Amino acid sequence: MEIYRQLIVRNTKHYSMSNKSEISPSNIMNTSDTTNTCANCGKEGSDVTNTCNKCKSVMYCNAACKKKHRHKHKNQCERRVAELHDEKLFQQPPPEEDCPICMLRLPMLTGGRTYMPCCGKTICSGCVYAFRSRVTKKKDDVCPFCRTPMPTSAEEAIKSLKKRIEVNDAHAMIKMGCHSAGGQFGLPQNMAKALELWHRAGDLGYPAALYNIGNSYKVGNGVERDMKKALHYWELAAMSGSLFARHNLGANSSAGYMDRALKHFMMAASYGYFDSLKSIKTMYQSGHATKDDYAKALRSYQANLEEIKSDQRDEAAAYNDENKYYKSAA
Repeated sequence: MEIYRQLIVRNTKHYSMSNKSEISPSNIMNTSDTTNTCANCGKEGSDVTNTCNKCKSVMYCNAACKKKHRHKHKNQCERRVAELHDEKLFQQPPPEEDCPICMLRLPMLTGGRTYMPCCGKTICSGCVYAFRSRVTKKKDDVCPFCRTPMPTSAEEAIKSLKKRIEVNDAHAMIKMGCHSAGGQFGLPQNMAKALELWHRAGDLGYPAALYNIGNSYKVGNGVERDMKKALHYWELAAMSGSLFARHNLGANSSAGYMDRALKHFMMAASYGYFDSLKSIKTMYQSGHATKDDYAKALRSYQANLEEIKSDQRDEAAAYNDENKYYKSAA
């Protein structure tokens, strides 16, 4: 995909021997604490401190040397920037939060978790079900964590979210943004307001907000359709931990980048994203992945299930399909 190649510079040109001087030791930043070497003129000294703004891998004695060396350094710089980008993109994502009651890792599926706007806690379906199965009176219908009475109307629900937004609760921002985007809970449909809230939540590092912004650019919802920006926000979301975004990155890799697609799918599958596991199976069947790749993905998917499964969660899922928190790979 041309858009993706514009986003992540991948230069596969083979360089001749005449270009090898460009990456010689004299052009690499000296690791000494006191002496550096200018990549253009070769000057050495502690005053050689002007670093390449993009790759940070070479230094110059002044701006003039940096400008003069730019055309020689360009290809090396782009390669290094792409390498640094990929190192960050394919790092292990931050761990999913734990349920504050049972202390087990929360499932990624929305059926396995419930956000409480009263206290801002996200509680697993098992703990919510276990608590509410003991409720016998209307007055006992309270939050399982903070015991605040649950909202009984759309107005009360929106009021609770607004209070959480006032204290910079990113989860509340994205929930309110979703309600604004869909015109739900009595709110007028307002995509501009939704995007504003998602950007605020994204600035706080909330991956689902960044994922939603990417989706908006993909389809042109509230913004001009721009696939390059969609991929950018999906990458930010994936680096923050969104498995949905990582799967999208894999699915939007072109035929020439199947290795990148497989990397994304493998990471998402290992954290419980069933669609990525299916995509790896399809890649294996079409010859773009090996049998070992699929076996490894299957093992990691199963290992993730073992971490998130519990009797309480299974009971909740058996009681109501809306509480299902994983998909079986069997």
